[in-house]
Amino acid sequence: MERQSSKNIALRQQGALNAKPAAVMDPLFRDSEFFDPYDLLLVKYEMLRRVRVDGMSVVASAKQFGFSRVAFYQAMRAFQRDGLPGLLPKKRGPKHRHKCSLAVMQLIAELRQEDPGCSSSRLAVSIRQRLGITIHHRSIERAIQALAKKGLLLPNPR
Repeated sequence: MERQSSKNIALRQQGALNAKPAAVMDPLFRDSEFFDPYDLLLVKYEMLRRVRVDGMSVVASAKQFGFSRVAFYQAMRAFQRDGLPGLLPKKRGPKHRHKCSLAVMQLIAELRQEDPGCSSSRLAVSIRQRLGITIHHRSIERAIQALAKKGLLLPNPR
């Protein structure tokens, strides 16, 4: 069972909480306050260091730290490319609202100017009809909220 320390909460928020701390078999990580098997960044770094500095084999190091050989090489490339931050997991999925382009947001602004009470579902239908783009009504709501936060668009009066 995962310890719910403040450190683990912070690690989870940063995406650096090791999902498989029990798989870390290295003796240093057993009863140490410094070597924490929950700290993914530390575990990966130590796995790489064991090969590079201590001369341990890739297969043995990967196994001892709970990773596959492929994961070891991915971590090594990421570390060589980006240093320690490269060992942190990358966020999955789209990095921005790729369907809410400038043309879509301009159409939303026009439609809302014509009908201030227009729902996001109706906006989605209009966008599909006029631009041929299928977009979920929640994506439209989030885009409107983001622009409203920046003061670029007024939120819908519900």
